[in-house]
Amino acid sequence: MVSRFKLYTTTIGVAVVALLIIFFWIEFKSQEKTKETVYLSDPEVLIKGEKLFEDNCSSCHNFSHNSIGPGLQNTTNRLPKKWLKSFIRNAPEMISKKDARSMKLYEQFKQVMPPFTNLTSKEVDALLAYMHQNQSNEEGTQETNDFYLKDPVPARIPYTGGKLYLTTHSIAPASGTKAPMARINNMRTLDGMQERMFVIDLQGILYEIRDKQWTVAMDIKKLRSDFVSSPGLGTGFGSFAFHPDFDENRLLYTTHAEKYKNTPGDLGFEDTIEVGLQWILTEWKVEDPLELPFKVKGREVLRIDLLTPFHGVQEISFNPYALQSDEDYGLLYICVGDGGAGEKGYDYLCNSPNYASSSVLRIDPLGRNSKNGEYGIPPSNPFVNDTSSYVLKEIYCRGFRNPNRISWTPNGKMLISDIGQSNIEEINIGESGADYGWPVREGTFMIDTKGDVSKVSALPDGELPSKFTYPVLQYDHDEGRAISGGFVYNGSAIPELKNKYVFADITNGRFFVTENTQMNIGGMASIKELEIWIDNEKTTFQEVNGPAKPDPRLGIGLKGELYVFTKADGKLYKVVDYKPD
Repeated sequence: MVSRFKLYTTTIGVAVVALLIIFFWIEFKSQEKTKETVYLSDPEVLIKGEKLFEDNCSSCHNFSHNSIGPGLQNTTNRLPKKWLKSFIRNAPEMISKKDARSMKLYEQFKQVMPPFTNLTSKEVDALLAYMHQNQSNEEGTQETNDFYLKDPVPARIPYTGGKLYLTTHSIAPASGTKAPMARINNMRTLDGMQERMFVIDLQGILYEIRDKQWTVAMDIKKLRSDFVSSPGLGTGFGSFAFHPDFDENRLLYTTHAEKYKNTPGDLGFEDTIEVGLQWILTEWKVEDPLELPFKVKGREVLRIDLLTPFHGVQEISFNPYALQSDEDYGLLYICVGDGGAGEKGYDYLCNSPNYASSSVLRIDPLGRNSKNGEYGIPPSNPFVNDTSSYVLKEIYCRGFRNPNRISWTPNGKMLISDIGQSNIEEINIGESGADYGWPVREGTFMIDTKGDVSKVSALPDGELPSKFTYPVLQYDHDEGRAISGGFVYNGSAIPELKNKYVFADITNGRFFVTENTQMNIGGMASIKELEIWIDNEKTTFQEVNGPAKPDPRLGIGLKGELYVFTKADGKLYKVVDYKPD
């Protein structure tokens, strides 16, 4: 018979063993949880993570507010690390499996983040480590949140714009191994003795398209050793424009990005501010316009300092409707974004005529009365007679976040598309001396730069009508997150499309239309969505391009006809018909 003492000690022993097992199990699970939730903090890992973020994420995300994609300021604090790694590696797969969080993001942002299966597990860990370093736990008060508008433009865009028919024209040479397959970005025609069609790839190539064949006309990378097109964003070969007298003077103008290497910008800012990127306007003398690639001799015209690689010089253009007798003839317009200054706390770089940021400049490239002696300042520019030595006489109008496209209507209106921050996409009519409000205005709404800059509120009571110039067309981020700009059709092949403004959204590939007659300062044009047909099949660009951001752009090609090209797959389409509802 077992003694009570032995039974007691045996029971104690079993209990101790059980407690030890429980302790080690808890410790193991704790370590497992720690491993799962704690992020790396090694400086070398964080540097690597920052580079990965800039290369792969920063065009759609930041750490302060929603943009094209969700703001990441509280991401690693709120969401499981395991889920984040899976989502970064392959968001489309998680959506296909009906993962609840993934589906919610898809419904909110109306697009799918592309897969990053090329990233290793260690690279994703480094990326998450950098994200975790930039987290914030600040939350707005209910009183503050009630001040903001949850849905700035409640009315939805109706799907009644009619049918736009496209036919596949050709495919650009690939400049990447994954989407975007070709960063085709801008189209121009060379008119004169012979009409010719040209397209640029942001990676540095100017192509001429003849009979659906893409031939290199210029390679900026070979001509400018400091050229930079990585990590994308607002870098690369921005825009190009043939001088209206090209047949006689053979002058071509381009803009491209370079890293700052201690060369002072002609239009810059104080030495205390670190320059993040420079944009260079170059004049090229083409030896023989018929010989490809062009043999050219370049002259640097203007160098512009910007704070970051974001929102650079994405557009230059001459007014295509200006006659030789017009004051505007031969004057070059240069669209300069805010360089990220509005989001980095440098508001004064955006809302002052002392800086080029957030402005549309107008210069005479053949003149020489500028400070650097390389271009002219037109006498009709609005700030020419300003007595301050700090005010830039080159500015034509200002107050933009990212004026990425500029076009003219047949009746003389200059249309400037401005990509918004967190709420509003807009089209403005450019007028001499006008201020469009950024960074204290987004569309017809107010931003409190000292509060939550990702939200907007109603305009203040009693605001002077002359204080800011407001857009003539706008939509909010329920509809799309980055306007691509467009054109008023003035071709002859599609009479039903005449005098209609066609434009698109970069993030979801939706196409819209409005009447040119409705776009007037002081009013707000109505927008309708277009039904897209490609090669006689009804579709959408999201269906065509799958999980990749479609990134459609519009251009005017031969005989004034409208073309569409998409970076995701490098395809060029021609608009061949339009059927109004």
